Amino acid sequence: MTAILGISGFYHDSAAALVIDGELIAAAQEERFTRRKHENGFPRQAIEYCLTEAGLADNELDYVGLYEKPLLKFDRLLQTYLAVAPRGYRSFATAIPLWLKEKLHVSRIIRRELGQRFQKRVAFAGHHEAHAASAFFPSPFDEAAILTVDGVGEWATASFGSGQGSRIELTNELRFPHSLGLLYSAFTQYCGFKVDSGEYKLMGLAPYGKPVLADRIRQKLVDVKPDGSLRLDMRHFNYCSGLTMINRRFEHLFGQPKRKSEGELTQHYKDVAASIQLVTEDVLLKMAHHVHRLTGQKRLCLAGGVALNCVANGRLLREGPFEDLWIQPAAGDAGGALGAALLIWHQLLDKPREPRATDTMRGSLLGPAFTESQIENSLRAAGAVFRTVGEDAELLQQTAALLSAGKVVGWFQGRMEFGPRALGNRSILGDPRDPQMQSRMNQKIKFRESFRPFAPAVLAEHAGDHFEMDGISASPYMLLTTQVRSDLPAITHVDGSARVQTVDAGRNPRFAGLLEEFHRQTGCPVLINTSFNVRGEPIVCTPAEACRCFLRTEMDALIIGNRILLKEEQPAVTRDRSHIDREPLGED
Repeated sequence: MTAILGISGFYHDSAAALVIDGELIAAAQEERFTRRKHENGFPRQAIEYCLTEAGLADNELDYVGLYEKPLLKFDRLLQTYLAVAPRGYRSFATAIPLWLKEKLHVSRIIRRELGQRFQKRVAFAGHHEAHAASAFFPSPFDEAAILTVDGVGEWATASFGSGQGSRIELTNELRFPHSLGLLYSAFTQYCGFKVDSGEYKLMGLAPYGKPVLADRIRQKLVDVKPDGSLRLDMRHFNYCSGLTMINRRFEHLFGQPKRKSEGELTQHYKDVAASIQLVTEDVLLKMAHHVHRLTGQKRLCLAGGVALNCVANGRLLREGPFEDLWIQPAAGDAGGALGAALLIWHQLLDKPREPRATDTMRGSLLGPAFTESQIENSLRAAGAVFRTVGEDAELLQQTAALLSAGKVVGWFQGRMEFGPRALGNRSILGDPRDPQMQSRMNQKIKFRESFRPFAPAVLAEHAGDHFEMDGISASPYMLLTTQVRSDLPAITHVDGSARVQTVDAGRNPRFAGLLEEFHRQTGCPVLINTSFNVRGEPIVCTPAEACRCFLRTEMDALIIGNRILLKEEQPAVTRDRSHIDREPLGED
């Protein structure tokens, strides 16, 4: 047996993944345990979970892999500071001591955190190499082109190559400071959202605007070549020398100052969002065509933070040159932990790989699960009132009846999802036919901006009846946007689109069973599926967190394992939500 632990950390979205003899056993983001969104510290609790899931002690690990090479990243930082000096001193004085004290000594930190009992090899993957491995190795393809696009790794901001069998090779890269991901993040900051977490808000805002500023972006900010490579006019950006993404020149270019985080979302910022979204999509399409020409491959694997832009992914599949597309569901830095582990198995140890008909991600349901007794103990400790349903069929029937009656239902089942999307195990569900459901869930349950859309989960065999699925064989990880065909107002964005999730019994039998029962009762095989959290908090991990979220929001019911909780049955003291307005919810 060969046990390999992959780690990402120290920047944002820290995570751990465990691979044993080539099989993905467990993976989780550290934020789910610390309850700090986009946690950037060492993923000690995620590691502890992975080892516990496999029944291993830390000294039974054979390899530990990190998702990037610290010395190369340090080289980039030093060269950048030297290039812009004397500007950037504040950033330099903040970053360099931390690097000298901690980040250059990752091997030592790993061994210390594992209790000094791990004495075997620590391997370092290139950042984009880890992204590429996370995209290709779990994919269903024996061979494919690979494209990775994000903010920045060590030096690379995008890369491409190909994978065949158990080998990947990256042949070309775009280098810092020229970056599609950083360009998108700059506009994220300009529109008043938080960098490295608010990019999906910018994407959701874009359909409310018109891309009237796209030409200004192309003419003044970024020079895009036919192959998708690009150069930014760095006079408008501050990330090389300061602590922000943009400067006054950037703001002057667009005629208005950066929006304050809770400021009014005027039409100007909506048009800005639409413009950078269009530019991003066009650049990705150029990249894809270039990769297709050079690799000759018919299929494409995609990872990196930009691969979470599901609107761009939808265009890439519909208009791009590839016959099929597979995107790593944890496409951001968290997925780098998995990529590092798989690189060790397939490339360092030269182990073979056998692609499967779907993929090897296990539906991305790779986090902790809880027994019925653990669930019951948590509910009793919270003072919650609940009833237990013995038969699965009865549980599904009662849950579907609640949903069809217009109730908002928290749904907590099985293993937690790995990646940013709730895929039916840590979800809040609702009826997509209800025209009031979108605003109600945003304002009363999620406590978030009213423009934010909700995603539909649909039985895979009925997807084509309700969504334009031409060219889309499946979308199990909610990473593609397509047009809505039927009258489902609660999941239809202002432009008629939806970020669709197809559900099948192979990946998630209980969630598929619920959709089947809702279909039987209502004739509709679609549910709203949004993540089980409120604004500013990570998705819930434990039964206690699920119960707390249920009690402090206007959710109507919670189905947790085989237990049903109804809000009106809860004691008044547990239903008191007066503390919510006093708690800072954070920018997210």
